[in-house]
Amino acid sequence: MIGSEPKAEGFRSGFASFVGRPNAGKSTLTNALVGTKVAITSSRPQTTRTVVRGIVHRDDAQLILVDTPGLHRPRTLLGERLNALVTTTWAEVDVVAVCFPANEKIGPGDRFIVNELAKVKKTTKVAIATKTDLATPEQIGEHLLAIAELGRATNTEWAEIIPVSATGGDQVALLADLLVGQLPEGPPLYPDGELTDTPEEDIAADLIREAALEGVRDELPHSIAVVVEEMRLRPDRPDDKPLLDIHANLFVERDSQKGIMIGHKGARLREVGTAARKNIEAMLGTPVYLDLHVKVAKDWQRDPRQLRRLGF
Repeated sequence: MIGSEPKAEGFRSGFASFVGRPNAGKSTLTNALVGTKVAITSSRPQTTRTVVRGIVHRDDAQLILVDTPGLHRPRTLLGERLNALVTTTWAEVDVVAVCFPANEKIGPGDRFIVNELAKVKKTTKVAIATKTDLATPEQIGEHLLAIAELGRATNTEWAEIIPVSATGGDQVALLADLLVGQLPEGPPLYPDGELTDTPEEDIAADLIREAALEGVRDELPHSIAVVVEEMRLRPDRPDDKPLLDIHANLFVERDSQKGIMIGHKGARLREVGTAARKNIEAMLGTPVYLDLHVKVAKDWQRDPRQLRRLGF
């Protein structure tokens, strides 16, 4: 696509949302289709807390991917708000693609999601068997049959059922073709070359949180929130040597968690800062100075006032 040439007849554009229980491979799939990292990924569930839009530009279409938090039975006010975000998104997109990891049997969490999705009548529904690189051909075959059966049992009509490996790249291009085929005809909705409409502050906060989650393994699974307090290019720098100053606070729920997050003599926080800085620089293409502080926001996941302050 060059300059502002008119689009070919039959150009399609629209929105597709990946849903699934936590850790079903939704963010990895978003990144694979966009061709670069726009959504945070982690080996732990419930990493995504915001709706990220990744934009796939093609000569024949523009596919906007809406990556939502994993739907789950909520135990906190934060959980309820994340679920509401998911179900609102479903009603506003052209296609909802449900992710079922091929290396795990379909369980109650999957049935819960598909039952909820069945209430959204007008949206086209696609099923994706993700993580096929972690399953044998026999497992994948059984998994696809189980997905079809789940559709029948919940009165959900799958427009497509497709096995994909986002990490291996298997069938990612075919999935893009199938999703585009479900979109309405229409002009591009975003400028050429734009890969996400997520504000840069939110991208930075997500990448800091991703680095923090990787650092603390199983100790603080969901009690970390990040707020970027200030983010601006440092004045008095030459144009060819910019430096982006980012000042961010990392919030935990208790004093004991603060100690875990900082680590012995600040070692863990330094590791988090180094990893986050590299990822932010790679995403934004600018050298970064990152100033991180750990603060306690007592029981913030259950406190409406704290949730508002932390952006939920």
